[in-house]
Amino acid sequence: MASLSAGLLLYRRRAAPGDDDLSARPLPEGAAAGAGAASGVSAAGGAGGADTTAGANGASGGPAAPGEPEVFLVHPGGPFWQKKDLGAWSIPKGEVAAGEEPLAAARREFAEETGFRPGPPFHPLAPARQAGGKTVAAWAVAGDLDAAAIVSGTFSMEWPPRSGRRQSFPEVDRGGWFSLAEASEKILAGQRPLLAQLAALLGVGPAP
Repeated sequence: MASLSAGLLLYRRRAAPGDDDLSARPLPEGAAAGAGAASGVSAAGGAGGADTTAGANGASGGPAAPGEPEVFLVHPGGPFWQKKDLGAWSIPKGEVAAGEEPLAAARREFAEETGFRPGPPFHPLAPARQAGGKTVAAWAVAGDLDAAAIVSGTFSMEWPPRSGRRQSFPEVDRGGWFSLAEASEKILAGQRPLLAQLAALLGVGPAP
């Protein structure tokens, strides 16, 4: 049976000159139940046992035009992903534990991979299916964070292979804000439908 992962698709809008701050506007009225005030993001205080040496560096994403949405993505850590870029990024996500509610898992994983905790409202998106059959349950949430300040938890693995040595690596090695156009190139192919759903919800047309 394919495993279930859960994650959060964090978005913000760049403010247009003379406009109010658009960094965390909620979804359009009716798109999310109870979507009143825009959500914020708070520091999680070293969630997931992260240490500062495993902190990820912010990526230089493709800026969106004023008023257009940007989405936050993370790049997986570890030697396998080190030299991969296009089609390698992801929303912060992880596996849902037995008996755990998927939204609770999505919020936990976001904190463990970034050190930040987005606040409600959370708008459910249709699950995405990744290569290999893994299903990703996701929620869109408005908020903002400094990509250069994220702190990731770590994992260990034998490296190099068959060396008998174990090394620790960050779960994610960097994060970044991207326009929908650039995010569609950066993100794992199986997660692209999440970008299209967000674009439709925000009324900005389909993601490329």
